[in-house]
Amino acid sequence: MSYMDGFVIPVPKGSRQAYKDMAATAAPIFLEHGAVRVVECWGDDIKVGKVNDFRTCVIAEEGEEIVFSWIEWPSKEVRDAGMARVMDDERMKPPEGQNMPFSGQRMIYGGFSVLLDERA
Repeated sequence: MSYMDGFVIPVPKGSRQAYKDMAATAAPIFLEHGAVRVVECWGDDIKVGKVNDFRTCVIAEEGEEIVFSWIEWPSKEVRDAGMARVMDDERMKPPEGQNMPFSGQRMIYGGFSVLLDERA
């Protein structure tokens, strides 16, 4: 059964293209190391919750938008091995002097076993 890594990330509005470029560089590396799908989504309909929402979960600041993304792997075993290789891959390091286009400290992420997967 598939295994998913999920991410919610605050990204400054002005960094949308930089984030997209970074994601486009990283996606093939994940695929090379065993992922079967990488999806990056820019929030454009984020509702304010009464208790919590996507913005508050990452402590989004004024001028930041929310990215919701996931990486699909064939299994947790493939993910564990592949993610270790991705993290060791030199191509994942940002170019010298260049900052990441998002706040890694406020990113939330985790691994998820698929409970249900229905398709049309």
